Amino acid sequence: MVEPIYRFAESLRHLLRASTAEELERRWDSLDVEELGWRALDRAWRARTVRWERVVDEVDGLLNRLLDRLPRLPARSEAPAVHLRTFREPALERLQHAAAAALVAQRFGTAGLRTVVADEEAPLQRRYFAFLALAVRHPRRAWPLFARYLTPEAHHAFCGAAAEAARFYPEERPAPLLVELFEAVRSDLHLRAFLSPRILESLYVLGDPAALPLCRELLVSGHTAADPEHCEVTRALVIVRSLSGAIEPNVKYPDTELEVVRRALDQAEELFRQKSGEVTPVVVM
Repeated sequence: MVEPIYRFAESLRHLLRASTAEELERRWDSLDVEELGWRALDRAWRARTVRWERVVDEVDGLLNRLLDRLPRLPARSEAPAVHLRTFREPALERLQHAAAAALVAQRFGTAGLRTVVADEEAPLQRRYFAFLALAVRHPRRAWPLFARYLTPEAHHAFCGAAAEAARFYPEERPAPLLVELFEAVRSDLHLRAFLSPRILESLYVLGDPAALPLCRELLVSGHTAADPEHCEVTRALVIVRSLSGAIEPNVKYPDTELEVVRRALDQAEELFRQKSGEVTPVVVM
């Protein structure tokens, strides 16, 4: 099977052949460019060899050419042009910064990525995707870098990536830091909504009893949602059950003895387990 990075490069070549905004939009949808791009770049971030350096370099160049071409693409009406500027151009910019980080990872490895993160003159998106690539790779000696960003004063995207990276460093006992971070953002509802799933996912993966007091509190005070990934109570129930073996009293399920409750938690835990190795990119402006 052809690696996604090669298919992504080919899809970008197809986009460059579009002669109008409408044609580019049709090709974008038919080629599923954005999803393919993120899948390809995620694999390039993870790759420990330089075997994809040339194609990643080509992808970086193709993305830059597309960004240069977009403003000059003719459109039959104003709507397609506005759609390109509003949606496709920012998406391509994010992919280009991510591709640049992947190229650094391919050429210079962890040391190169850390250099980009430390470069305060670099664009924020470029630094973020280098940081994200480090989180995806989670090299053994990078924990102090991630730990520095586990604070609400850090940019939310960096803080979120650091919270996700923490799950890969159980030997560093990061659970208390994650609990402190949750407490620090508890009253900031927007930041809490963003960080809570990442913090609780890492606490689940780490399986550290230090998380029990927080999770038991969330059983009665946590936010609820139909989606288990965004339900603090469900996540807390799964963590508490994994550590104590019991489904404890909570605000979501009045009768914890019901079989339907056990099945719901089993399904939620399976979902969390499947996504436990993921580090999720976010939009950085």
